Amino acid sequence: MKNQIINQTFDEERSLYNLNNASVINCKFQGPADGESVLKECRNFIVEGSTFSLRYPMWHAKHFKLLSSTMDDKTRAPIWYAQNGEIFDCQIYGIKCLRECSNIVVNNCKIVSPEFGWKCKNLHITNSIIDSMYFLFGTKNVEIQNLEMTGKYSFQYMKNLRILNSKLDTKDAFWHSKNITVENSLVKGEYLGWFSDGLTLINCHITGTQPLCYCKNLKLINCTMENTDLAFEYSDVEADIKGHILSVKNPRSGTVTADSVGEIIRKDAVMDCSGEVKIRNQALNL
Repeated sequence: MKNQIINQTFDEERSLYNLNNASVINCKFQGPADGESVLKECRNFIVEGSTFSLRYPMWHAKHFKLLSSTMDDKTRAPIWYAQNGEIFDCQIYGIKCLRECSNIVVNNCKIVSPEFGWKCKNLHITNSIIDSMYFLFGTKNVEIQNLEMTGKYSFQYMKNLRILNSKLDTKDAFWHSKNITVENSLVKGEYLGWFSDGLTLINCHITGTQPLCYCKNLKLINCTMENTDLAFEYSDVEADIKGHILSVKNPRSGTVTADSVGEIIRKDAVMDCSGEVKIRNQALNL
């Protein structure tokens, strides 16, 4: 980087607007002027060891690295319309972080940000802890690994998502999503995956009431289910469940195979439902 900006404090509107080819190290973005958009329209820059307490600090950033830095809860909508960025070892507490961004890598971060990651594309998230309501709404082409995620209404209206080795504590996850694969993960929450198309769960532990209803092209491979009642209603499903399911209700097509099922419900269907429920090692097909 040609320029280095070290140990300075900025609080004016657009303090470092259109900064290019520079490193910003151990700086503070805060103060009485309460200026917005301090690093707007910046290019080819690194921010390291810095703290942010102003709104909209990094809009339209391109080719950037945000390293070992903190954005507090006053940094509303901190990163929008950004491209080709790396966010490593950071703590972010500003609402609505990442909106309509592309080609962003997030690694080893702690993030508390409702509406994080809306309408983005090409994200990679690894080794992070994220608390967010409506997490990744409408985003596509995402790879996630080793994530601890909490928050309702996650992964809705997404396309092309793969999740590995993660813990998801959520509700109404994956609604209306397309082409989603989750492997070796804990998926906890009510009303999982409704209206999804192409949701595949492999080696996952699933908990919560009324999961996986109204699904198309649903697959479960070597999964376990806990406290899952009224599962698979009106879904086109191929499921191999190790252990017990509390109840299965009116699968539309396909086969659900499990070691045991507490109740198989065949009533009150509003459409033709021909899906089979098979108890492993028994000659019982219902």
